[in-house]
Amino acid sequence: MSRDLTFHGGRIEAAARQYPDAPRPWLDLSTGINPHAWTPPAGLVVDQHRLPSGEALAWLLAAAGAAFGFAGALAAVPGSELALRLLATLDLPRPWHVVTPCYRTHRDALPGAEAIAAERIGEVAAAGGTLLLANPNNPDGRLIAPEVLLAAARTLGARGGMLIVDEAFADALAGASVLPLLRADDPVVVLRSFGKFYGLAGVRLGFVGGAQPVVARIAALLGDWPVSATALALGTAAYRDVAWAARMRGRLVAEAVALDGLLADCGLAARGACPLFRLAERDDARTVFERLASAGILTRPFDERPGWLRFGLPGAGFDRLHAALAADG
Repeated sequence: MSRDLTFHGGRIEAAARQYPDAPRPWLDLSTGINPHAWTPPAGLVVDQHRLPSGEALAWLLAAAGAAFGFAGALAAVPGSELALRLLATLDLPRPWHVVTPCYRTHRDALPGAEAIAAERIGEVAAAGGTLLLANPNNPDGRLIAPEVLLAAARTLGARGGMLIVDEAFADALAGASVLPLLRADDPVVVLRSFGKFYGLAGVRLGFVGGAQPVVARIAALLGDWPVSATALALGTAAYRDVAWAARMRGRLVAEAVALDGLLADCGLAARGACPLFRLAERDDARTVFERLASAGILTRPFDERPGWLRFGLPGAGFDRLHAALAADG
């Protein structure tokens, strides 16, 4: 198996090269991106001929803050991945800890950080430093109650520490975010992603919110035009579409339950609280991956956990996935 397919999701081109006889089009289940993308309203105009305006950026931040239930410091970034990669430049308190399992980028974001299990969050918080985690987590979908995270953050803060929460998937799950609970002095930085829930990953839009000194530092690093005019226009309109977001959360939960049933019918027990993906564990997960890839269905395998396989929501491809898994035996 090519390392391209275990390093990151969404590598359809690499899969097509490795499985040239697989039927087209590919069904990409290797990411946690919503298969039912938000559709811009008719008549939405994006001015590509001038620099993005400060007024448009303010509108975006207001719309996003309202959608997050958060009125504190907020900065736009061209995708939460970039925000992660800026962390090591911010002189964050040491020692550094990263909760695992986690995104590969989390390990890169704080070089030399100690990897810890989620069960050790309270213990590590009592020692101070910086703690980075995702909630809901990727790839296992673990969800920690935001109140628990806030308590850990305040323990860290009493020792000069900082909590960083990657909430890339939080839009999909009501009540998952710590942002609405934050006070201005809480030592918490939250990263948010636009593309996953709204199904528009190519727009490259994200946010950093929470502790004002960190948010201000990132905003200063990115300057007056942190995101494109396209990101400003689409993001503002999408975050204002609260009715769509409410309907979509219900739809995603229903489809995740259906995916659980489909996987169980085929001998794959799924877990996770995030409705955009499920993690299955089976001794022959690599064999299942190969069989699905040969059928033109890309899932997400893991180098370090060969028994794991992550499935994004199939959208219109439920029947195709079921047929391929049933053929697997």
